[in-house]
Amino acid sequence: MGRPFGIPVYVSPTWFIVAAFITFTFQGSVSTSLPDLNTPMTYVVSFVFAVLLYVSVLLHELAHCVVARMYGLPVRRITLYLLGGVSEIEREPETPGREFMVAFAGPLLSLGLAVIGFLAYRVIDPGTIAGVLVFQLWLANLIVGVFNLLPGLPLDGGRMLRAGVWKLTRSAGSGTAAAAWVGRALAVLLVAVPVGLALVSGQAPNTSMLIWSILLASFIWIGATQSLRGARVRARIPQVNARALARRAIPVTADVPLAEALRRATEAKAGAMVVVDHEGRPTGIVNEVAVEATPESRRPWVSAGSLARNLEPSLVLAADLTGEALIDAMREAPAGEYLLVERGGEIFGVLATADVNRVFSGV
Repeated sequence: MGRPFGIPVYVSPTWFIVAAFITFTFQGSVSTSLPDLNTPMTYVVSFVFAVLLYVSVLLHELAHCVVARMYGLPVRRITLYLLGGVSEIEREPETPGREFMVAFAGPLLSLGLAVIGFLAYRVIDPGTIAGVLVFQLWLANLIVGVFNLLPGLPLDGGRMLRAGVWKLTRSAGSGTAAAAWVGRALAVLLVAVPVGLALVSGQAPNTSMLIWSILLASFIWIGATQSLRGARVRARIPQVNARALARRAIPVTADVPLAEALRRATEAKAGAMVVVDHEGRPTGIVNEVAVEATPESRRPWVSAGSLARNLEPSLVLAADLTGEALIDAMREAPAGEYLLVERGGEIFGVLATADVNRVFSGV
């Protein structure tokens, strides 16, 4: 939809679902506040409110992104969807203080919009279309700001709580676990409280409120669960070591039949094959998936070079890479295999992405 501050903004098709829902639910309030307005126009005003509400959400997400970029964190994009917006920041802040500031920027902007809207409402005629829209928008921004300050992941308040626990324990993982479990508790309360109040009062719960409660609770529960899984994955990053995961590789020329190349690899107890030219310089890596997909009956007639990926500079990694540095290098050039070399340029082996994935899956 655009690139404010150079950040791509996308709108998910699910936004149209919530836009329609807001339009129909808000229409009754517009009719009551503006009795002289005909019915079609009340729907138009309701839809304008839905659009302006999501403009507010966009500004909320932009606040996160702008602060993140101030700290040198790359931002991939912003997506507006069914339950609001999400900022895709590619790296986590390096300190709890920065984590807190990036998280707090969004609610702070929403509350700022609420204050501006409240002050504007005091000088606008409440019986006009502008008055109705301004009233609903400042109230909506107040709710968005306060709701996002609730201390549970994936809400901004949860990230602020995470930053606080991280600061106290000096462990980002502990902060994530604490904030995620609080988030799960909030998800349960979001459904339990309205249902409990309805049971105590002896009245049926408001259907529209119950639907929103269930949607928001699902969003929070799923987000908190994903945060816990992400924390477990990040805890395994230090275990990723290129040397330890490397497969021994044998050199073969491109014209060697695949069956012969596999025989040599088996004899040498190697797990990978590197295609070299006639001067011994590596030019490609034989793709394991392509080898497995080749029937045994055809392997004597297929050359190893035909199943190799050309060795681009980004596919050559230092053998001493570990942890975050290794993951970043692989992320920059996604591939099935990478050639590992020593500092002097000597071939150490081949790193298979499948072997790295096994570290994170715990297999």
